[in-house]
Amino acid sequence: MYFQKVTSLFGRTRALENQIDEFLDKVSEAGLVFSRAVRVYLEEGACAEFDAFMTQESAIEAREDTLRRSIEVELYARTLIPDLRGDVLRLLEDIDSLVNGFEGHLFRISIQQPDIPKEFHKGFINLTETVVTCVDSVVLAARSFFRDIESVRDHASKTMFFESEADKISTKLQRGIFASDLPLERKIHLRYFVERIDDVANKAEDVADSLQIYTIKRKI
Repeated sequence: MYFQKVTSLFGRTRALENQIDEFLDKVSEAGLVFSRAVRVYLEEGACAEFDAFMTQESAIEAREDTLRRSIEVELYARTLIPDLRGDVLRLLEDIDSLVNGFEGHLFRISIQQPDIPKEFHKGFINLTETVVTCVDSVVLAARSFFRDIESVRDHASKTMFFESEADKISTKLQRGIFASDLPLERKIHLRYFVERIDDVANKAEDVADSLQIYTIKRKI
């Protein structure tokens, strides 16, 4: 099986395998930091603790960029997995965009400082945590692509489930916002952040879709 060949290849390039593991670890870490930062913002606004989380997120994104470039160099310099190289590079770039999304949304919150009424805090927390879980699921799908290809479909299906849940929460939250007595400009401002957070789950689903195609190609 081709999967066995790739597995043995990684066995001879342990450093590359470790870099990919750390790269994926950083995606999950970025989600956790994002979730905590949103909770802190809802409770205390753009305080020092929120700024610390934002700085931490930026450091994670920078490290992930470094890892991605290093992995790309390794794949080309060692002429590794030539038949899969393009798919792996696209996968890394697409996953990197998820971390960029987490970081970018924290900066938007810091700059625009949306005034989120307490009645919507639970909705924002539920949306954020569902989106982070969705990203965690696609990270597991990506790990499976390298180590246990038969599990990719299961994790991809979970990613799609959580993306659908995020859409439901987003829709309910937006309906509540627009049914409230808030001024229209505040409703639009809050909707913007709901859509931006939900969009990370949409991108995670896109990665899951691509992974399933890469998996089919890899089995041929």
